[in-house]
Amino acid sequence: MANTTNYGDISPRTAAHVVKRLLERAAPVMLFEKFGQSQPVPTNSTKSAKWRRYFLSGATGAAGSGSGNFFVPLALTPLVEGVTPAGNRLANVDYTATLSQYGDYITITDVVMDTHEDPVLSEAVDILGEQAAYTLETVRYNVVKAGTNVFRLGAAGALVGARNLVAGPITLGAQRSITTALNRQNARRFTKVLSSTPDYRTEAVEAAYVALVHPDLETDIRNLPGFIHPKQYGTTTPWESEIGAVESVRYVSSTIFTPWEGAGAATGGGTTYRSTGGVNWDVYPILYLARDAFGIVPLKGKSSITPMVVNPKPAPGDPLAQRGTVGWKAWQTAVILQDAFLLRAEVTATA
Repeated sequence: MANTTNYGDISPRTAAHVVKRLLERAAPVMLFEKFGQSQPVPTNSTKSAKWRRYFLSGATGAAGSGSGNFFVPLALTPLVEGVTPAGNRLANVDYTATLSQYGDYITITDVVMDTHEDPVLSEAVDILGEQAAYTLETVRYNVVKAGTNVFRLGAAGALVGARNLVAGPITLGAQRSITTALNRQNARRFTKVLSSTPDYRTEAVEAAYVALVHPDLETDIRNLPGFIHPKQYGTTTPWESEIGAVESVRYVSSTIFTPWEGAGAATGGGTTYRSTGGVNWDVYPILYLARDAFGIVPLKGKSSITPMVVNPKPAPGDPLAQRGTVGWKAWQTAVILQDAFLLRAEVTATA
């Protein structure tokens, strides 16, 4: 998985500057970057990323291997003088994910570079930084949204058993059921997240669960009883694209969290909720997260993404040096670490 020192026609020093510019454009988009358990992978080391969790033997649920109800084996038998107790042992579980490489490039002609007054190369780097962010966030989203704990809402807020029965928006009652499920597993709320800067550092936040949603759900979230707009947070700094908070949950939106179009219940000719095609309601996921629910390889630091800049020069197929390219490539993976800390609501969106 070598992240080589070959950056095309630019030096490593210039490449570091390009990386910083790429990340500056990418960082505000990276929501999974904020809330995942980060595992940077050293250069030239491996094509897999590994997360390891330790727990007491016999523990279950979130206290153990992840399955079942929360249970920690307790040491309730008083010690007897001079008698060594049986003791317990440490167990562990490994989560391994294979890294894949992603990337893209833009072709820039010599005419554009020689005659356009705009800084075309800088503009290309900015645009590619945003593309890299959306690409890698989508890779992560496709992993995290596959969690097995699902709350599907039907008409009047009732829970239903299949996606093709979904026919209702998010409700406060549904949110409370979800946070109760997280609390029963002793899920930890977020108290720090990765900052929205190119640097690899964290920032403290007020304890809360996080919900990731599509912008189409903003109206329904604002209509929940007790909704608090970010302007009313006081000393708490809102995140980019944050909609607001309801009780112990902070809602953050991105167009990455796309719906399953036409996958819900039949509209019956109604227009209450959004529907692509008008036959069945679109179904929107809401990802409710606790701390350490999933792991990612962070898009932070100079080794996380490789810029490639090739200036126009004579080459086979381009003897007149009419074309150059600017591009990026990066290694990425994600994995669910604790299914009990990740719940997905499936709802409709009010039209």
